[in-house]
Formats: sequence, C-alpha cells, structure tokens
Amino acid sequence: MALVTTEKMLKDAQAGHYAVGAFNVENLEFVMAVLAAAEETKSPVIMQTTPGTIKTAGLDYFYGMVKAAAERASVPVALHLDHGDGYDRCMQAFRTGYTSVMIDGSHESFEDNIALTKSVADAGRAMGVPVEAELGKVGGKEDDGPAVEGESPYTDPAEAKEFVERTGCTSLAIGVGTSHGVYTSDPHIEQSVVKAIRDAVDVPLVLHGTSGVPDEQVAEAVKNGICKVNYATELRQAYTKGFMAYMAENPACFDPKKPAKEGMREITELVKIRMNNLNSVGKAE
Repeated sequence: MALVTTEKMLKDAQAGHYAVGAFNVENLEFVMAVLAAAEETKSPVIMQTTPGTIKTAGLDYFYGMVKAAAERASVPVALHLDHGDGYDRCMQAFRTGYTSVMIDGSHESFEDNIALTKSVADAGRAMGVPVEAELGKVGGKEDDGPAVEGESPYTDPAEAKEFVERTGCTSLAIGVGTSHGVYTSDPHIEQSVVKAIRDAVDVPLVLHGTSGVPDEQVAEAVKNGICKVNYATELRQAYTKGFMAYMAENPACFDPKKPAKEGMREITELVKIRMNNLNSVGKAE
C-alpha cells in the first residue's frame, strides 16, 4: 500500500470509539519493528518523527524508510511530523511527502498559536494533508525543547472550541495531565477534561505523553474521546533494553544487526500490547 493520510484513520477511530497508535521512530529498526506489530495486530499505524530525530538524518531519509514500509504493508501506514517547530518545518514536511503534520504552537500565546496554526492548516488543506495542533501544556520535556513546568496542565474546553473554529486544524492535542519523557510520579489523566473537550469540539483528540501511563487510564481516555495516542519514550527504552541485554551476554559481538534484532523484538512486543489495548476499547462498547 502507499502511504495514507491520518484523516480517514482518525475519523474511523472517532466513529468506532477506538484510537490509532502513533509511534515515534528513531531509525530503520524502529520502523521495521513497529510495522511488524501493526501487521500482526492488523492495525492502522502512524509512524512519526520529531524535529530532534529529523536532525540526525533528514526528512527525506525517514520518508524513504516509512514509504518502503507502507508499500510492504497490508495495513494503512501514515507518516506524521510530531511537534513541528514552526511554519518552515511543516512546509518542508509537506514538500518531502509526509502525510500528516503537527504544528506545535503551544508555547506561544493563545492568539499567536491561533495565527501560526491557521497558517499551517490553510497550507495543509490546499495540499490535502491533515494538520494536528496543540492547545494547553503537556508537561515534561518533549524532544530537545524546553521543559514545561509550573503551568496548568489542562486545556480549557471553551478555548479549545474557539481554537478549532478559528484555525481549521483537523485534530487537536490536548493537555489532560500527561507529561512527556519519564514520569517521576504516578501519571494521572483528568478524564473530566477529556469529556468536556470532546463535547466542545468535533475534531479527533490526541493524547501526548502516554509512555508510562497505565493502560486502563488510556483506555478510559479513549472511551471519553481520544482518537490518537502517542508513544515515544517507552519505545526508546525497549530498544535500548534489548540491545544492551544482548551485548551484556555477547560482549565480543561486533555485528550490530544481532543486538539490534533484540531491540526490535522488544519494540514489537511492546507495540503489540499498546495496539491491542487501543483496538479493544471500541469492541468492548
């Protein structure tokens, strides 16, 4: 199959009361491992890259890898720019062939976030590419950007309604108490906020900072309106765990494919668990 956009994926998820897993890929092994899990669970999948990951190789390298994965796949595969850090970066992703982009104006004022998001959403609409936006503050440290601390972690439902109407974004990442990176305390999703925003807007909602959040909390959030769930940190941890375990047992190994295979196996098993959890929500209704 060719790469697809996230538009139909997320609308189908919204209608079916389940969520699509979005997994940050760091290299070829991540791409192959995530695809293997998607195939085994027969799940649509979003592979995504952050600006920090892109800096290691370039948009074109990641486009080439995920495009090849999609062409081998029997399930829908989309390529998404996660936390696009400005208008220019999003335009580069459009031109490269990414089939979905996120513009992250959440560090800007409300009005500046609207202006930035609208400019990208207008361009995306003209090119037939959906645009995710973010309103509110997801805590922690995303990619290599600044940490978000000391601010309200919740998106205001009334602001969300105005934001979606004025920007034309096609999906919205919201602040509901989750945090990027590694949790230092027990994570908690404020489900009442998810419900209130779902009632206020009609676009699919996105949950960021999900690595480390208990599956039952995520499943509840999906029941309450989340349609896309992002995972990044725990994939990195899984790959490193498998890679390092192999090297600890085989210190003389100089073939990187062997420890990488163990890292891939760890990612595939983890992603299968996450996908099955997200898929099962709607079926349980």
